[in-house]
Amino acid sequence: MQIILNHQQIQQKITRLGHQILENCFEEETIFIGGISGNGSRLAKKLSEIIQKNSEIEVVFFEINVNKEEPWSEPIQLSIDEKMIKKGFIILVDDVVNSGKTMQYALMKFLEQATKAIKTVALVDRQHRRYPIKTDFVGLGLSTTLKDRVEVELNETDSKAYLI
Repeated sequence: MQIILNHQQIQQKITRLGHQILENCFEEETIFIGGISGNGSRLAKKLSEIIQKNSEIEVVFFEINVNKEEPWSEPIQLSIDEKMIKKGFIILVDDVVNSGKTMQYALMKFLEQATKAIKTVALVDRQHRRYPIKTDFVGLGLSTTLKDRVEVELNETDSKAYLI
């Protein structure tokens, strides 16, 4: 097990990601930041706070509940009313993009209706795809073997990202 990002590096990457998102959507009045349940949701919450602190943009944070092992096996749930995101500027957030499966299925939920834009964010992008997903904003891009796994622990005082 190898640490690829320590707490300070993760905090710096989150801050940079927040500012990159802000640069990309500064003309929007409202943006919707949805985090995939677990670390994706924690990361989305931190990004929401950075954007709110540094702009006048209204940020609507929500959580996306998806079965990460078998996303097709049960309906994907949002913690806000789906009608709210219609024609919205949506930011889809997860901690790690491995094969792209979880992000792809979450994305399909937003494509069920008209949206203004959808951007994707990942703290770590493993760059091994089985699904045609592209991350618009990435904290760390990592070329790994198919056997490697990336795990992220996000908390207030001692966050870490590991290569396993």
